[in-house]
Amino acid sequence: MLTRRDFGKMAAAALPLSRALAAINSKINGVEIGVQTYSFRSLPHDQVVDGTIKAMVDIGLGICELFCSQIEPARVSRDELRNWRLTTPLDYFKDVHKKFDDAGINIFAYNYSFNESFTDEEIDRGFEMANAVGAKVITASTTLLTVRRVIPFADKHKMIVAMHGHSDKDDPNQFCTPQSFQAAMEMSKLFYVNLDIGHFFAAGFDPVAFIKKHHARITNIHLKDRKKDDGANVPWGEGDTPIKPVLALLRDSKFPIPALIEYEYRGTGTPEEEVKKCFEYCKQALA
Repeated sequence: MLTRRDFGKMAAAALPLSRALAAINSKINGVEIGVQTYSFRSLPHDQVVDGTIKAMVDIGLGICELFCSQIEPARVSRDELRNWRLTTPLDYFKDVHKKFDDAGINIFAYNYSFNESFTDEEIDRGFEMANAVGAKVITASTTLLTVRRVIPFADKHKMIVAMHGHSDKDDPNQFCTPQSFQAAMEMSKLFYVNLDIGHFFAAGFDPVAFIKKHHARITNIHLKDRKKDDGANVPWGEGDTPIKPVLALLRDSKFPIPALIEYEYRGTGTPEEEVKKCFEYCKQALA
């Protein structure tokens, strides 16, 4: 089993030495704060990469989880998307990596959500794409049924796959409950958790307790604020999610787990403005 030290080395390896001095440092009192690029989903599709990079540089965020749909073609059929994934040269993904890298941004993880429609070739290709964009982790909103098919490919590529959960605790096939995440971790030593504390709390579970127990198998955390009892996403500080206690736990326990902002509520400003507000919230919480 990979240790937390092994995983830390892998994460550090995502930062090329060639541009280390130019890297954006968004650590706040030891806690690395970044963003899930899904937060910038409303940008025009043909401008989303450059727009996301500009926003991250302007805000001062140096680490991200790249949402695959933002670098894939928009408005295509399922067959067309599969064909694009299987035939697009890996140099395309390397070029995306270079753009982020040149801006001082570490693509920590690639969000590629396997589902039952994926062919084996498409699953395998996801690991190649993740490697090409410089990620050391694949995060996935997937199911317990589907992820069993991923095991041999994770083994082949020696890459961690982290399960992202939602708040549908009535479907035993979904990642939501502590038991569902535990089941995945027992399937493979390369299966970890991408804990979305907003969804986890809204489903009725305690993210602080979960992190304390499973921190060695958590790749990264998604930060958002939701009302309890499966309530709505709301501006940070208006919900019930224990964002501040989670950040304090990471700081005080020195857990090397990146905490990534995921902007999902209905804000009054642009995505960049709202993500900046969230970053300021993190700064204040970690002061």
